[in-house]
Order: sequence, then structure tokens, then C-alpha cells
Amino acid sequence: MINDPSPSGERGFSEPANAEPPIIVVGAGPAGMMAAGQAASRGAGVLLVEAMDRPGRKLRITGKGRCNITNDRPMDEFLRRFGLGGRFLKHCLHDFFAPDLRAFLASLGVETVTERGNRVFPSGNRAEEVVDALTDWTEQQSVIIKTSVRALEVIVKAGRIRGLRVKNMVTGKEDNLHAHALVIATGGMSYPLTGSTGDGYRLARHAGHSIVPLRPALVPLETEGDRARRLQGLSLRNVRASLRIAGKKGGSEFGEMLFTHFGVSGPIILTLSGRAVDALQDGKGVELSIDLKPALDEDKLDARLLRDFETHGKMRFRNLLKGLLPPLMVPICLEMTGISADKQGSQVAANDRRRLRSWLKDFRLSVKGHRPIDEAIITAGGVDLKEVNPKTMESRIVKGLFFAGEVLDIDADTGGYNLQAAFSTGCLAGRSAAAYVMRD
Repeated sequence: MINDPSPSGERGFSEPANAEPPIIVVGAGPAGMMAAGQAASRGAGVLLVEAMDRPGRKLRITGKGRCNITNDRPMDEFLRRFGLGGRFLKHCLHDFFAPDLRAFLASLGVETVTERGNRVFPSGNRAEEVVDALTDWTEQQSVIIKTSVRALEVIVKAGRIRGLRVKNMVTGKEDNLHAHALVIATGGMSYPLTGSTGDGYRLARHAGHSIVPLRPALVPLETEGDRARRLQGLSLRNVRASLRIAGKKGGSEFGEMLFTHFGVSGPIILTLSGRAVDALQDGKGVELSIDLKPALDEDKLDARLLRDFETHGKMRFRNLLKGLLPPLMVPICLEMTGISADKQGSQVAANDRRRLRSWLKDFRLSVKGHRPIDEAIITAGGVDLKEVNPKTMESRIVKGLFFAGEVLDIDADTGGYNLQAAFSTGCLAGRSAAAYVMRD
């Protein structure tokens, strides 16, 4: 029997009648709960261990507490969001994609809606309902759930999983749990207070796996100077942000961004951040170019400016700018263009107009760094995909070892893609683990 390292009365804990569960799943996030439930639904005994005091801590805060579950974009476009990782995910996403996830959640009583950008949310706008539904479902599948239990070490003998060494975070007691299969679904290193502390990488290394260098992804960027700080709190919509890496184009995104005390954040910045982080780590110069008027090309913008200056010929330049920019940006514009604030509209010369037009289409900020990994939404890097079978999520190094979710070297843009990958890899890992122990 498994010695119980959990406090009595813990939710969901009960010992099996006559044998230890042959499958242990580490991490009760979306990937782990999906893996545990899928394996148990196929008749396997499953133990789910979680270092935090309750399941789904990080899932509860995703999407600002609303939980952006998935994205309704077509498969080909969805896969492209993962870059080279898309090829690895192709099999599991074909088995369990966005429509399947939505149908699965609906069967648990969680209806979903599609919003701007094809983002899918629970119709109740509460991440809690998703977590509660998943937790109840895993328990209904007879999964044994132990919280406040941290995985310390993978037990491998003769190239096969034989168990897991754990520690009770309440009592400090350590114990060996025997198992024939193990699913590592511990998440990454971002938001460590929710349990994403990087334990999965340590467990994978101990089992002989290579870890692609870890770095923050979907993370705010820090900028030089005080201009972003002076714009702190200002949110811009319908703008285009582009990266310039070592003087060359490095990708662009259209949408919403936010200025902060340290630099910039918001959806389009987070999407671009991975490329910026990699470039900074390579020692390359990174600049952010913001097109404040992306709907107007150079000629149309010039015509608009000329018309405004002629129509309001006696108005001061600083006041004219208020019709073009949020008030907080006016001083920044005056400073960077060098145009006199008191110049009248009729006095704005062609070269002034050219400088203003250029600034409106290319407001530059130098990127000096990024926020730390514990502030990132997800972690880039992880278990090397070459060492994992994409058709089963099983290790190519240790038999009976499976991986799911963010612990793998897969990451995508913001918008529900990463959560879908967690659910899909978890689903495949759980089904594969069950098949493995049934024939073992």
C-alpha cells in the first residue's frame, strides 16, 4: 500500500482497495487533470499529486480570471502559432482539438463562447467554473488526488518507471510511491506562487532528458529612458507594434498595448516578446516601432495632417495634437519631433509635417530587457521534443514516462493556444499511459 503523505480529510483522497495505482500524474493543472481523468476513464488506477494546496491554481487566474480556454482558428493557422513546435503537436491536436475540448467542457456543464480574435471563454466568464468542473470530473473517474505533495525524484530501474519519491509539504515526511507509469505535467517556471516552480524540468533531467534552455515567453518588455514611465497606464488600441532586431524587421502585431512604469505590455507586446527575449539573449539590439495610425498610409496621413493644419490655422500645435493623440502622448510627441508647441497650424512647414508623420508611423522605444520569468505567462524551452514520441507523449529514453503541457519545449502566442496544447497533450498522455499499463 502507498503510505499516505497527505493530511487526513484532504479532498479526494482515498486508498485503493488492494493495490497501488499503476499511474502517477504529477501536477494538477489542465494538462495533469486531463491526463489523470483520461487514464482513469480507460480503467487504469491513477494517483494525481499536486504540490499546492488545491488543484488548478494557475488555471484559476488565466485570462485575467476569465480563462481563455482555446482558440477557434483553423488547424493550420493554429499550428503555425507554435512555430517549429507545431509539427510535434499535429498528432495530439488532430485527436483532441478545440471543438472536442468545447464539447468535453459542455458535457461537464461548462458552456463556452467565442470572442474577438477567435478566443474562447467559458460563458460564465469565470476560470473557477472550469477548474471546479475538471476537478469534479477527475474525482468521478476515481482518480485519487493528493495535494500539498511535492515530487522529488523519479524512480527508474532498467530503463523503466518504477515510482516517484515525494514529500508531504505539511508534515515534511518523504515517501516512495510505486508506479508503472508516470506523467509529468508540472507546468513551467512562471507564476511560481501558483505551483509552476520548474519541478518538472528537474524530474526530467534526473530521468536522463535534455532541457532546452528556459526563458520567459509572453512577458512584458522593459524599455530605455523614461518615456514609457511617463505614459504609464495608457492603453493604445488598434495600433501596430513591430520589432527591429539588429536593424532588421523582426515581426509585427496589430491590436492593443499598454505602457507601464518599466516599459510596455499588453496582448501585441506579449506576442512579440519571445522574439525580443531571444534576440536580447543573443546580444542583439532590439527596438520597438509603434505605428499609431496603421489605417492610414503615408500619403493619406499627410493629406489628413495638411487638412487639419489648414482648417485650424490659428490653433496652437499642442492643441492640434490633441485631435491626433491621447493627451499623455502630446508632450512626448513635441519632445521627439522638436516642433514648437506654440506654433500655429498655418505655420507648420512641410518639413515639420514630415517629421510628425514619420513619428506617428514610427514611434520608437529601445528595448533593454524583459520582466523576470516568474512574471511571464508561460515558459519557453523545456523537455527536448526530439526525446518525446509525439504520437504517445512517451519518453524515448525511459519506458512508462510521459510528458504533457508546458514542461515540454512548446509555446505559442497569447490567445488560448497554450491552454489547448496543455489539454491536448494531457489527453494523449493519459490515454497512452493507460494503454501502456494495460499491456505491461
